[in-house]
Amino acid sequence: MKKIVVINGHPNKASFNFGIAKAYRKGALDSGAEVQEIVIAELQFNPNLQFGYQKKMELEPDLIKAWEIIQWADHLVWVHPIWWGGLPAVTKGFIDRLFLPGFAFKYKKDSLWWDKLLKGKTAHIITTIDQPGWYYRLMYGRPSVNQLKKSTLEFCGIKPVKVTYIGIIKTSDEKQRQKWLEKVKKLARNLK
Repeated sequence: MKKIVVINGHPNKASFNFGIAKAYRKGALDSGAEVQEIVIAELQFNPNLQFGYQKKMELEPDLIKAWEIIQWADHLVWVHPIWWGGLPAVTKGFIDRLFLPGFAFKYKKDSLWWDKLLKGKTAHIITTIDQPGWYYRLMYGRPSVNQLKKSTLEFCGIKPVKVTYIGIIKTSDEKQRQKWLEKVKKLARNLK
């Protein structure tokens, strides 16, 4: 049985991203998967990695619980909007505080290389966008995807990492949004 965590990175509970996360969860449960959810906006934590890696910050209880869920999961589903080409600040802060040396990766002594501590996991990024995905990729080089997929998840050993763009959100109507929700449910049901 597949163990999935849906990580919702939108700070607004009234956003379409919450509908996407709910649709993915439903599709995954319909397929027989076990599903847990992390709603970053509901967590109590300081998103500022105040000292970088120079001084350890103690993890708040919500971050400890979130890390336990991430360790439990086989598959991580990240749902977030693209704002100014990147992740919402609270999502970036969640990553900064939790994907730490010794947790998600470990630098090798006297080396430029590192051990990837999250090998064996897979991921899917589902991101909402206010421009065509192809335009975001060609015009801007898809910075949020590069940051989350390459510089975070793959850096820590998570592979493969699939990406799905949902949009153009700002010009969509209810009929289009329902189609996207059905697409997301289907993605979850078809996960092997």
